Amino acid sequence: MTRYKKQDPEITRRKFINVAMGTGAGVGVLSLVSALGSAKPAFRLTPEKAPPIKGDILVHASADKEGQPIRVSELSEQGVSAWPMGKDKDGNNVIRKGEPNNQLSVFRFDRDRFKVPEDGDHAHVVLELDGITAEGIVVYSGICTHAGCPVPNDPNDATKLFCGCHSGQYDLLQGCKVIGGPPPRSMPQVPVELKGEQLVLKDTFVTAPFGFLNEADWETYLEQVKEILG
Repeated sequence: MTRYKKQDPEITRRKFINVAMGTGAGVGVLSLVSALGSAKPAFRLTPEKAPPIKGDILVHASADKEGQPIRVSELSEQGVSAWPMGKDKDGNNVIRKGEPNNQLSVFRFDRDRFKVPEDGDHAHVVLELDGITAEGIVVYSGICTHAGCPVPNDPNDATKLFCGCHSGQYDLLQGCKVIGGPPPRSMPQVPVELKGEQLVLKDTFVTAPFGFLNEADWETYLEQVKEILG
């Protein structure tokens, strides 16, 4: 499954190889083919690139605190940037920052301010209040579902997210549904629970994050993750 696409270069592989065949010996062509074939290595799933996994804890993503567990006292409606941190096969801590989609945002609001999204274009969004902790903590992807840009709080309204790339806007209090701009779907939520002083993931993204065309592709990818990581 291709998750990220780049524009083809002006000179395609085939044209490049044809030129080389006209000017160089067969051995040189084989070398060029080998070089071109290795220019885009196959994707290798590692613990750092794995999606958020049940049992991971949330740690700071900011440079000054990176890797430190996020505490409830540090949270507000302004949001805190986070990475999921889990274990590798040897039991060592691993921060899953090798995948841009794993950039998360953690918010805290009064719980009674949350509401189920209204009917309309985003009626498929279902906000289960059980996915929000008793302390009003909620976690969403920090990456826009349209073009993969980071999405901070709207400077004019902390209950909204605003993407500066293409003016996408999301409502944090209504399942982070799209309320403006081109994003195709709501911001994926990651359900969490509080265990002692740590925020622990109850599951991975409940809907497909950026880079996946639909939920079926996302589910297929999760099955591959399970097979590889066990």
